[in-house]
Amino acid sequence: MVSNSSVAVQLQSELERIALSIFSGAPCLMLLSINAIILFTLRSKQVFRETSRYVLLTNLLVADSLYMMISQILYIMANSRVVLTYPVCGALVVHAMLTDNIFPLTLAVMSVERYVAVCFPLRHSSIVTMRSTAAAIALVWAFSFVNVLIRVVLMCQFPFEELDSLVLTTVCDTFDVVLTPVAATYDRVYNIFLFSFAGLTIVSCLVAVIITARSVSTDRNSARKALSTLLLHMIQLVLGLSPRIALPLSAALFQVMSWVNFVRMMNVMYVLIMLLPRGLSPLIYGLRDQAIRPVLLSNLCCGLKLAAKTEISP
Repeated sequence: MVSNSSVAVQLQSELERIALSIFSGAPCLMLLSINAIILFTLRSKQVFRETSRYVLLTNLLVADSLYMMISQILYIMANSRVVLTYPVCGALVVHAMLTDNIFPLTLAVMSVERYVAVCFPLRHSSIVTMRSTAAAIALVWAFSFVNVLIRVVLMCQFPFEELDSLVLTTVCDTFDVVLTPVAATYDRVYNIFLFSFAGLTIVSCLVAVIITARSVSTDRNSARKALSTLLLHMIQLVLGLSPRIALPLSAALFQVMSWVNFVRMMNVMYVLIMLLPRGLSPLIYGLRDQAIRPVLLSNLCCGLKLAAKTEISP
């Protein structure tokens, strides 16, 4: 028996599906290209490779880029009506979850680094070393990996042997790894803990920097820059949380919208809520940093200059 969603999806014209693919694919490709340039910029100079906050930014950039690539692969498969098996879908989704979890945890670590820089300036170089930064990054990835491992164990508890086939009846989605009530409960609790921990960490660092900034002995300029950076981290965290906040809204709209219109709306939300926040955050961070900005702008404009020279030359 064909499901209503499958019938509705078949109503979409080939032209519309191509347009939707371009609508998401073009921004994703552009943002990934910008991320590659920023990553090249961060690896181009020794000072960037040996400064903790830039190393943390590199880690965030790599995780976000991997997340966008996996999300785009899942999107293209869904838009092309590619039906996967549970193991293949699960592998893609857990990899997306792994890189997704790096985002809030790295923001929390970056906030702590700015807190130490302002509140303990004399001890900053001894506390925030390359060794401690590497340990923090390793801890972030290890924590995220443990979460993925737990999700895989919970997914394996589902009685797959009772199914007629391991092939999914719909396109691959995040919900395909949340197959049991225990997994659903774990998913909710973990997300609440993750973003509450990151949020409290950033807010705590923000309050500490504000208090320290009122001190006479504090470098006001440094404190002001750290304050703006922490505010940016908070905005990034809220934007990172927005896809999870949008899920209940999407479920409510699904009840009152036709499937075709719902799919169109989800395409727009995918670009606005998932792609743009992850892609634009590193660019904003790089452009506002006085050390990175000149090198980054030079690298961003390099391609345009080469193209212009090629066009002028006979």
